[in-house]
Amino acid sequence: MPVHVPGKYRPFPSVDLPDRRWPGRVTTSAPAWCSVDLRDGNQALAVPMDARAKGRMFDLLVQVGFKEIEAGFPSANDTEFDFVRGLIEDGRVPDDVTLQVLTPARETHIRRTFDALKGARRAIVHLYNSTSELQRRLVFGTDRDGVKGLAVRGARWVRAQAETRPGTEWVFQYSPESFTGTEGDFAVEVVDAVLDVWQPTRDRKAIVNLPATVEMATPNVFADQVEWFARRLSARDRVVLSVHTHNDRGTGVAAAELAMLAGAERVEGTLFGNGERTGNTDLVTMALNLHTQGVDPGLDLSRVGEVAAVYEACTGMAVAPRHPYAGELVFTAFSGSHQDAIRKGLAARKGGGPWEVPYVPVDPADLGRAVDRLIRVNGQSGKGGAAHVLERAAGLKAPRGLEAAFGARAKAAADRAGGEMTPEKLWRLFRETYMDVGGPYRLADYRGASTAPGGRVRLRAVLKRGARKHTVEGEGNGPIDALCHGLGEHVGRPVAVAAYAEHAVGEGSDARAAAYVQARVGDAPPCWGVGIDGNVATASLLALVAAVNRALGGDTDAG
Repeated sequence: MPVHVPGKYRPFPSVDLPDRRWPGRVTTSAPAWCSVDLRDGNQALAVPMDARAKGRMFDLLVQVGFKEIEAGFPSANDTEFDFVRGLIEDGRVPDDVTLQVLTPARETHIRRTFDALKGARRAIVHLYNSTSELQRRLVFGTDRDGVKGLAVRGARWVRAQAETRPGTEWVFQYSPESFTGTEGDFAVEVVDAVLDVWQPTRDRKAIVNLPATVEMATPNVFADQVEWFARRLSARDRVVLSVHTHNDRGTGVAAAELAMLAGAERVEGTLFGNGERTGNTDLVTMALNLHTQGVDPGLDLSRVGEVAAVYEACTGMAVAPRHPYAGELVFTAFSGSHQDAIRKGLAARKGGGPWEVPYVPVDPADLGRAVDRLIRVNGQSGKGGAAHVLERAAGLKAPRGLEAAFGARAKAAADRAGGEMTPEKLWRLFRETYMDVGGPYRLADYRGASTAPGGRVRLRAVLKRGARKHTVEGEGNGPIDALCHGLGEHVGRPVAVAAYAEHAVGEGSDARAAAYVQARVGDAPPCWGVGIDGNVATASLLALVAAVNRALGGDTDAG
């Protein structure tokens, strides 16, 4: 652990807001979303996206449903400028999507920014300058008046440029960068001064964006900062209040969610939280959090795996296996107790109604994820997990005794292999253990059962043992009982059925019968056998022969 040096770090001060209102509120609608993947997310990449990758990412963001997309920092370099120009000149921006671009409060940058947006139907010009006490003192070497003066001059330059370009519907946005490190009264003072220049109205609002440029405290403190600020902003009814949280403390999503309770109406962030240092607000997680609470997020994440694939291809970043909602393993249970609860929850579902499945807060199918992969088997799994996977993969509904026996066998196999038992591996293990038993006998043929006196059934079967054929005959109260007697006489030990079950596999003309027989040979422990055939009698006899073979071979079932 790091060496603790007293006084090296200081606790972040709380906000004096004893009558805070946000804790009692509930989110009932989604915010306006703004993706900053092409700007904030892109500048955080070791190898920034080229024009082709940025174009593909832009198309993905439009497809997902973002109506505001920060396309870049066009005054930074020619690559950024040309990309924004290309989107506009090539007609790639849908009518219901607004481009946003970032600019510092410098006149040459602002002019270049407006040049990049020439011909845009509607655009958001996002002006920023840092206002925090730390940056004033250590970076800029100026005081409050100097920082406020820079913001006001920037606002005037933005307004002047917009007035000379009437063909575009301009929306002005201001961010007091490092808002979390800015004294509350000064943040209000600077923003009021900027808005006094822009003169927004209720019909034509400005956007005030409060960035947690560095996450410096717990999410509740950020919510307090937002509510404190919103209460004191003089033009509150003429602005859209936005937040842009980062994830330095690992709570960027929580901070944005609580900020919404505190009055934020708009959220900036990125897909899967890509961004500087530990990243930005993860908009996929935040949107799907709303979905699980019955709130329409307004974004189409019904194929979240495809969204992740495009994101990975464009950015070179990877979505972690445990990433909320989108990770490969987030809808997977290996633990036995979890598997049992999930199986029962799925079995209890009857069509509509609330989603209530233990350990699974959202229906994977909503996100285009396979329900079949909810339960996976390794050495930590319970006995029921293997049966669940088998049912999904092959349609077999093993009776409880066989389910326990096969589960124990599958768990042991996974433990020996030190890895996961895939559906293919489980199906192969099941067939080799209970169906394709290596001998000594194989049912080659049998004649249709005939009714003996007293309603009993007489059956003649041909068994193969290697190259030799053996005919056995028996009589009983049904085909299985008749074959038991015939086999008993042949092997010289009584054969008896301890348990039996059957069900159809599939539907219609392609349906087959699955039969499960647990048989005892002499004093040996009972063994399970399974048969599948288009004829239920044949399936039952195949299962009996498989069970007898296992017993004669000394195999045993655990459970």
